[in-house]
Amino acid sequence: MTRASALALILLLAVPVGLTACSEGHDKASVAAAPEAIGDILTVQTGEIDDVKRVAATLTTRDMGEAVARIGGVLVTLNVREGDTVTKGQVIGVVRDQRLNFEASAYEAVAIQAEADYNRTKGLYDKGIYAKARLEQAEAQYKSAKAQRSAAYELAGQGTVRAPASGKVIKAEIPAGSVVMPGQSIATVTAGPRIVRLTLPEQQARSLVLGQTVSLEANGIAATGTVSQVYPAIDNGQVVADITPQGLDDLLLGERVVTSLSLGQRQGIKVPATYVTTRYGLDYVRLVTADRKVSEVPVQTAPLDGQSVEILSGLKDGDTLAPYGAAQ
Repeated sequence: MTRASALALILLLAVPVGLTACSEGHDKASVAAAPEAIGDILTVQTGEIDDVKRVAATLTTRDMGEAVARIGGVLVTLNVREGDTVTKGQVIGVVRDQRLNFEASAYEAVAIQAEADYNRTKGLYDKGIYAKARLEQAEAQYKSAKAQRSAAYELAGQGTVRAPASGKVIKAEIPAGSVVMPGQSIATVTAGPRIVRLTLPEQQARSLVLGQTVSLEANGIAATGTVSQVYPAIDNGQVVADITPQGLDDLLLGERVVTSLSLGQRQGIKVPATYVTTRYGLDYVRLVTADRKVSEVPVQTAPLDGQSVEILSGLKDGDTLAPYGAAQ
């Protein structure tokens, strides 16, 4: 055998050994790519979950008092601004109508004249000059003039605008010097405690229960509240409900509040949030196979209560999950 033939034979015998070594290394790498599940294994099951709805509401007060003008005229003075605190009956403005003052002065003159006529007639009646019928006629005219005078002064005095309730002025938009009409609102005053008022479709409102706990969120502030009243009337298919909040005292009246309230239960898959992770806008879970190997699968989720999420798609009953954060 020549030296070249011997070298070729050695190379041919060495090739299978190298290929076998490479194949074994690849198999070991494949096994290492599928880690085993470690931690609390969760079996997915469909069950009842709270049907939580997020509904926009408004922070307001239980009652609003309107300070209105009882007569027409010029608003000569306005003593309050938005944010001022007033007490019930406090004078907050004056409306003046000169015609009413002129009428009151005219009725005053008529009443004075009628009183003088009555006194003169009574004196002559006492002397036997006038008959009793003449005295009764003068007395009736005097009483009528006094009544007209009192009514005129009462009407002129209705220009004083008073606070309808104790509270805080939240609206006073009419400046002094403006002409106002009878019944026009001069200022709006809060009355009663703060509430969160919401409207719901009548089908959903049937699930509301007095005393039910509701989660609230407004302007970055999280709070809770309880359903304190559900109004019995339905307006255009909507039902109004009031929630008594705890922790929203620093907010301004009229701010929007997002309420999260349970409207019953429905069937769905609920898992703890620790079993779900989010990367690049996609949610993933660690699915455990029968041989306890773990693989990540994408799922579609919806938030529930901050500690759990609902699986909308990607899993079925009987699937097992491993939590994130456990040793791998």
